Amino acid sequence: MTVPKRMDKQTARELRSILEKMNITQSKVKIDLDNDTIEVEDDYSIDDILESAGILTPNEAKELTDEVRRMREEEWN
Repeated sequence: MTVPKRMDKQTARELRSILEKMNITQSKVKIDLDNDTIEVEDDYSIDDILESAGILTPNEAKELTDEVRRMREEEWN
């Protein structure tokens, strides 16, 4: 279980500014400094949206999610 840590307002503003320069505007991100990666938590994942619209089966949605994850990882490397 993770325990959230409170940031001061100045630090939060500075981090927001850095992330905005990287075109990351989502309010929830996970930063892994060991792997030099940022994981964005979407409000709704694309597979949830397409699956609920009846466009994808659950398996197709998982494949799409995996493909998007691979593409994002390639962008960071």
